[in-house]
Amino acid sequence: MKKLFVFGGTGHIGQGLVREANSRGYTVVAAARDLASVPDIDGVTWQAVDASNPESVKAAVKGSVAVLASVSGRKSGHDSVPAIAGLLLDMLPEADVQRLLWVGGAGTLEVAPGLQVIDTPDFPAEWKPEAQAQGEALAVFRDSRSSVNWTYFSPAALIEPGERTARYRVGDDDRLLVDGEGNSRISIEDFAVALIDEIDLVRYPRKRVNIAY
Repeated sequence: MKKLFVFGGTGHIGQGLVREANSRGYTVVAAARDLASVPDIDGVTWQAVDASNPESVKAAVKGSVAVLASVSGRKSGHDSVPAIAGLLLDMLPEADVQRLLWVGGAGTLEVAPGLQVIDTPDFPAEWKPEAQAQGEALAVFRDSRSSVNWTYFSPAALIEPGERTARYRVGDDDRLLVDGEGNSRISIEDFAVALIDEIDLVRYPRKRVNIAY
């Protein structure tokens, strides 16, 4: 079976990725800070990996068809988010891994020309450091000359646990996707479907995309 390595697999979105990949026949190995508190998911292997250490990362991802990363910086500091993005872009080719799927944020999507979500009046101040860190990570991807085939996934403005319908829309023009009522939302389950679909279909190489209903 094909191996996927997941960074951030214990978070809410990360667990969604792990479960979706596992259900679709991938051999899933996921990094965890504390192996004593990982979720119990049949068939998933958890591994202690220092995501800031190049050699640790290289050894962990070896043999993977793709790496998925869902990192927030809430525990390690927001500066770690763009730093980890850069490290993965540098180290994955050395480990012979050519695919990287990154869970980003919605803050740098535009709601109108020149107006990003993060700059709208209702954007919570406490979310700004994380959104800014993800914006810096996006710049790292776009400026990179790495040979890695990456895709940066921005979820809808609202992402939360819900139903797996396997239906979603994809936007690739930096605009926030909204439905007919002006809402931007996606379930974690369907967001995970979109990421695992991209591994199989390779539709958006070296692009940032937005996933929403």
